[in-house]
Amino acid sequence: MQEFFAKDYSGAPFELFGPAHLIALGLVALVITILCVAGRKMDAAGRMRIRWGFAITLVVVEVSWHVWNAATGQWTIQTMLPLHLCSALVWLSAVMMVTGNYRIYEFAYLLGIAGASQALMTPDAGIYGFPHFRFFQVILSHGAIVGSAVFLTVVEGYRPTPRSLARVLVFGNLYMAAVGLVNWAVGSNYLFIAHKPETASLLDVLPAWPWYILWIEAIGAVAVLLLYSPFAIKDWRARRLAGKSESVAG
Repeated sequence: MQEFFAKDYSGAPFELFGPAHLIALGLVALVITILCVAGRKMDAAGRMRIRWGFAITLVVVEVSWHVWNAATGQWTIQTMLPLHLCSALVWLSAVMMVTGNYRIYEFAYLLGIAGASQALMTPDAGIYGFPHFRFFQVILSHGAIVGSAVFLTVVEGYRPTPRSLARVLVFGNLYMAAVGLVNWAVGSNYLFIAHKPETASLLDVLPAWPWYILWIEAIGAVAVLLLYSPFAIKDWRARRLAGKSESVAG
């Protein structure tokens, strides 16, 4: 157990797309699928229990992450404020699952799924491979962010709208600007906009600072549009069918 929480971990380091990583990704996808299939067959009370399960998982895992960093002397204002996209969405998604807040859902679906999926594919786990606490924390936290947004979409019938795209675009950039000021004030690197992360990530293939920030904006916009595209296609088909029906009726 001591090794499970050790700061100076002597076990195998995290292996990107190694057996443990691939199994973890498969389990995340499987659990989300099972919960969505089960949720669609439940009444409102049953669905709410699953939503509370997501919320509790998000909060407990995040609190344990802060406790571990504090206990090992790693908690700093430069690294542990909830200002990274996924760090903020952990708390917001927990609130969303309990209250059903639609404004949070817009960001959780359009930004949370994209951001947390990238974090699942390239976790910032450092030296902490399976079975260290950090390995489980990073997988559970980001998996629950994705699962929360997917559950509300597939089971509860939530969906983004064209106005959602506008709100995410405007407030997302305002948030990034505000976080940039925090980075400047305290010497942090929240949102990884001050410099690239030290661990392997998709940012490694992008140009140097500050140009990679523009690429982040472009990639984020593409990801948001891809996540919205199923609903855009559905709306287009509905309008087309409605137009045909009016033609026939006329």
